[in-house]
Order: sequence, then C-alpha cells, then structure tokens
Amino acid sequence: MKMTAIIALGFVAVAALPGAASAKEKADNLVVKAGAQPLNCVNLRQIRETKVLNDSTIDFHMNGGKIYRNSLPGRCPQLGFEERFAYKTSLSQLCSTDIITVLTTMGGPGLNRGASCGLGQFQEMEAKK
Repeated sequence: MKMTAIIALGFVAVAALPGAASAKEKADNLVVKAGAQPLNCVNLRQIRETKVLNDSTIDFHMNGGKIYRNSLPGRCPQLGFEERFAYKTSLSQLCSTDIITVLTTMGGPGLNRGASCGLGQFQEMEAKK
C-alpha cells in the first residue's frame, strides 16, 4: 500500500510517497465524476494523501473520501519515478497556479530539489461502476 506523508511547516509542504504497490493499478479504477466541474484550488487541510501516477498526474485523496486528479499541463521529469514533491504556498489552498518541485535522492545524501512544474486544475474522480 502506498502511503503519503504531507508535512506542513509554515508555508512549506512535502508529499512523500514510499511504498510497494503501483498507484497506476488504482488509477485504472477511477473515472471523472459525472457532472463534476474542475476546481482551481483544494484546501490544504483537507488533503489526506497524494498518489503520483506518472510524470504528469497526481491524485489527491481528501478527508471525507473525495479524490481529485491533477493533470499537469506538461510532463514533470522524474515525478513518476521519485513519487514525491514539495510545494510552497502562502494560502490555505493548493491551486492550479502553484508550482511543485520534485524531490530526488540523486546527487548526495538526503532529498534534493529536482524539476519544478506547474499544476493543472483539480478534477473530481470516482470509482468505475
């Protein structure tokens, strides 16, 4: 099972996604929720965990069971491999105008900064029927 730790310190948050199960397996069971309009922002306090599916797709699992998929406007190098990212925001929301930075283990001890990429809109998803 993939697990995500989201740590907010001041206005910096980190999503780390270690685990053995493939997020892609779970992604295949999701479809866009009928009638759901894309959102520009989600509330940071409502994010329970994130699952990186590939270099351009992140699922945000929210408190209460909702899942929002963020399809980045472009590929974010190493995001799918590393499956962890950080972001900075001065608001209580994460928005489509925000930038994430891939955290890598290459280049020395600890986590290092990789590519920075913009987010897209958040689309509510649901399980296939």
